[in-house]
Amino acid sequence: MSFTDLFFFKKSFSLSMKIFEVSKSFPKEEKYSLTDQIRRSSRSVSANISEAYRKRQYPKHFASKLSDSDAENSETLTWLMFALKCNYLDKCLFDNLSAENLEVGKLINYMINNPGKFGVK
Repeated sequence: MSFTDLFFFKKSFSLSMKIFEVSKSFPKEEKYSLTDQIRRSSRSVSANISEAYRKRQYPKHFASKLSDSDAENSETLTWLMFALKCNYLDKCLFDNLSAENLEVGKLINYMINNPGKFGVK
């Protein structure tokens, strides 16, 4: 099985693509700050999941990469909060994106707490 088949990867990738689309409407002056930061952190969630899956023969590396993914997911939520407070997102969209972010966080923590289900020995 490939990491791209993982439900966890698909959910995080989908969220990062939604954030990418939404961030296209952020003001130009945010290009090198909020827009760049939220895109990088949201993409890093999926990237770290893929790295963790490839390193599953090394339990500590697996957990470490997933911990990185969880941290990036939390960072993404922080940037979403800034976008809401700056009025770049409406409350409904923020609520939807933050709910997906919470779900991704729970999935990552499931992987951390159940490494054997992902081939970690």
